[in-house]
Amino acid sequence: MENIIFDQIRRDISENDVVLYMKGTAVFPQCGFSAAIVQILSQLGVAFKDINVLDDATIRQGIKDFTNWPTIPQLYVKGEFIGGCDIIREMYDSGELQQLLADKGIQSAAA
Repeated sequence: MENIIFDQIRRDISENDVVLYMKGTAVFPQCGFSAAIVQILSQLGVAFKDINVLDDATIRQGIKDFTNWPTIPQLYVKGEFIGGCDIIREMYDSGELQQLLADKGIQSAAA
């Protein structure tokens, strides 16, 4: 089962430049941490694929196992795990997130 889930995760993060595994959706986040990352990405004008882990318990646990990271949300850029809410918030505040997105060729309205 794990291989099927890991394959699905690999496919999602390879087919989309920016992926956010979150509780809820970009339109309707269902936790404050997920909402915070959605807000940051929206402020930067970055398009992203949102994956609602509340829809599928196997994905919810699978993404934690995939990264060996215990919390959700989890942000991926160009297939690379960037971090959870606290890390993304700190990166955004310091400008590091904007630089990472630019370095990876991610288009944003803030660029």
